[in-house]
Amino acid sequence: MKIKTVETGIRKPDWLKINLTGANEYAALKKIFRERNLHTICESGNCPNMGECWKAGTATLMILGDICTRSCRFCAVATGKPQAPDLNEPEHIAKAVADLKLKHVVLTSVDRDDLPDGGAEIWSKTILETKRQNPKTTIEALIPDFKGNRKDIFTVINSKPEIISHNLETVERLSKTVRVQAKYHRSLDVLNYLRENSVITKTGIMVGLGETDEEIIKTMKDAFVAGALIFTIGQYLQPTKNHLQVDRYVSPELFNFYKSEGLKMGYKFVESGPLVRSSYHAEKHLCD
Repeated sequence: MKIKTVETGIRKPDWLKINLTGANEYAALKKIFRERNLHTICESGNCPNMGECWKAGTATLMILGDICTRSCRFCAVATGKPQAPDLNEPEHIAKAVADLKLKHVVLTSVDRDDLPDGGAEIWSKTILETKRQNPKTTIEALIPDFKGNRKDIFTVINSKPEIISHNLETVERLSKTVRVQAKYHRSLDVLNYLRENSVITKTGIMVGLGETDEEIIKTMKDAFVAGALIFTIGQYLQPTKNHLQVDRYVSPELFNFYKSEGLKMGYKFVESGPLVRSSYHAEKHLCD
């Protein structure tokens, strides 16, 4: 059976319509984020699932500012020269998690290649303080590659979040074009190092950037061999005209195929669908 994909050049397919749920929760949480001068990748990354996730008591908070030192060609986060880290940020994040009564929080950050440790110390302090103030809240750390520096990666590992994720974002052939300063095999090395330290490890990619289905399956295999137990796959959507164009819209049928293949490989969880993003259903990935 031939599995359908939809090429660009036509209107966005119906399966990419966003269900705007959780309007009240969205307004309440956004007010707290603004009052505390906190950033979320949900907003900075134009995530289509904000309402659903926030209604479920899950949010993705972005630390170390909202200006990234890298210029990935898929990402809506601003690129430039960041300000110095806010040394009070760990306390602010922990207090916000408490006020929001979050059951599960995903922490992520911009890349901070301007800092000697890539921001690892702030990462560690934020996780530890969040745990201290919110002992029942589980944490996923969605980390950058820290230029492959294992000392900095271990600083995050040693703060003991329940899950650590690091995204491959795309297939090997397209990695240099899509991620620019990142490296495919360096990211695999990060996943492998997490596995070596007995961390529950997660990664993900976007589709619709010019990859083939065979390359997607190979990427899933590469990540599984490196140690990932959780894999996310979602449709790339061009955030602005200055970013990479969408090459194709992948059908829900094909996303189901990816999920089936991933589960056959041995993944514990595969989140695969047009609107799936890194943190989609993140709170469920700790379940047995």
